Amino acid sequence: MNMVSYEPYVTEDGRTIGDAVMELRNITLRFGGVVAIKDISFDIREGEIRAIIGPNGAGKSSMLNVISGFYTPTEGEVWFEGGKRPPMRPYQVARQGIARTFQNIALFSGMSTLDNIMTGRITRMKSSLAAQALWWGRAQREETEHREAVEKIIDFLEIQHIRKTPVGRLPYGLQKRVELGRALAAEPRLLLLDEPMAGMNVEEKEDMSRFILDVNDEFGTTIVLIEHDMGVVMDLSDRVVVMDYGKKIGDGPPDEVRRNQDVIDAYLGVSHD
Repeated sequence: MNMVSYEPYVTEDGRTIGDAVMELRNITLRFGGVVAIKDISFDIREGEIRAIIGPNGAGKSSMLNVISGFYTPTEGEVWFEGGKRPPMRPYQVARQGIARTFQNIALFSGMSTLDNIMTGRITRMKSSLAAQALWWGRAQREETEHREAVEKIIDFLEIQHIRKTPVGRLPYGLQKRVELGRALAAEPRLLLLDEPMAGMNVEEKEDMSRFILDVNDEFGTTIVLIEHDMGVVMDLSDRVVVMDYGKKIGDGPPDEVRRNQDVIDAYLGVSHD
């Protein structure tokens, strides 16, 4: 069975949305007697920002863990770039070109911003551990190339002033930006963002929203976003999947989703018209 094929289209801001890069087909995830996800299907199109929303406990992070390979679905299939994906470890999924950030920041607090972002290059390193330890020949050239790539990310995220600062000393908003930088260092084709705005003030949210849009626009990176701030979701996303108690109750463009009565009743509470 082939991936879903669409007519590519250009958004109002000039981005091109292509065919489905990933399909989640009839995904069910059980933990013993608990059903976290129940028979959910949706696709992710190349170049789009695809949001997943829903109340706490809806199964959003579980779905992101299925996409990233941390969980293997009990039933259903994950298709990526035209092929059915077998059960994989997260590092194998990362090597396919899928990177993520986490709901709770997962950085090395004693390491600098630069070194934390460098860890995102691991899947792209070819030299052996012995060669890296000796830092000679190919390993030396490779590290130089990786550091140049990381410096470009630091410039892109406007964090030059904290490049040598241990991330444990940074305020929360900057730590979230460093975590985004680490994910970008892997040069992902599909970027998964798990509540990137959580705990941020208005100014920090505006900055993060700008960087997400820039990543999508300048790098052409496909993005899957879990977020509770509905203003952010409606402003950033091209399409929205809505989950509630492990089920899909809505799927479509933001304007369509926010008028969906099931979504209003289950999550939004009021119409956004």
